[in-house]
Amino acid sequence: MKTTQNYSRIIAGTMTWGNWGKNLSESEIIKLMQHSLDAGITTFDHADIYGGYTNEAMFGNAFVNSSITRDSIQLISKCGIQHVCDARENTIGHYQYNKDYIIESVHQSLKNLKTDYLDFLLLHRPSPLMHPLEISEAIYQLKKEGKIIDFGVSNFSPSQIQMIETAVPVVGNQVEFSLTQHSVMYDGTLDDCITNKRMVMAWSSLGSYFKEKNDKTSRIKEALGLLTKKYNATEDQLLLAWVLKHPAKVYPVIGTATPERVIAAVNALDINLELEDWFVLLKASQGHPVP
Repeated sequence: MKTTQNYSRIIAGTMTWGNWGKNLSESEIIKLMQHSLDAGITTFDHADIYGGYTNEAMFGNAFVNSSITRDSIQLISKCGIQHVCDARENTIGHYQYNKDYIIESVHQSLKNLKTDYLDFLLLHRPSPLMHPLEISEAIYQLKKEGKIIDFGVSNFSPSQIQMIETAVPVVGNQVEFSLTQHSVMYDGTLDDCITNKRMVMAWSSLGSYFKEKNDKTSRIKEALGLLTKKYNATEDQLLLAWVLKHPAKVYPVIGTATPERVIAAVNALDINLELEDWFVLLKASQGHPVP
């Protein structure tokens, strides 16, 4: 099973571009999009919920006022989370995956992003109430109408994907994966992606290293101190290189809006961590040698 699109190996995550983070202006978004393209990042990751359902329109307005052509980029978006915020009348956070809602969500994302199609649609998080036939009816209709090209999921377990695949193929899974959070290496998620040739995208690909100070991040910092000199690389580059070495061929989603760190992320693709150095970092994260 393979995707039909050519996604850039490093994906630009837009979650913090709006009011959940940087609050970038239209001109700043255009500049960041162009900078990403110049660096070789052509894929932009969205979700309807980002910015309290405001980020997609913010991005779309910038995109339509830029000189960037639609065929030069790939757009990923997600749907299914019903968030409690000003934009919705929800009284409690929940998930919704009935046919009409999925279709309506995609049409709204297309309108907001100022585009005719999504390259990749993901179901954002699994719901206990989702049914594969209901989902498949929406996906096949959207594909037939040319509204989406690839279909996948986010944060789904292998058994949940297996259930969805009784009705419609799933070509990708976006999951949390980093040196500080790597349970997907052990719970069958990445095994499933290798076995079924599923595209793996990693959100929070730098993990908690720059956000938390604890025993784990202190051990990692000590290990990175030796490796930054050996590889002539920055800490964030080595954290990405660790993720990139996994045989599932992971596509990291980076959340930075800093131009220099965008370049650094792309340059991480040139770092080939030696086998023992990869395990040095794993040991630092886990706090014990491999069994």
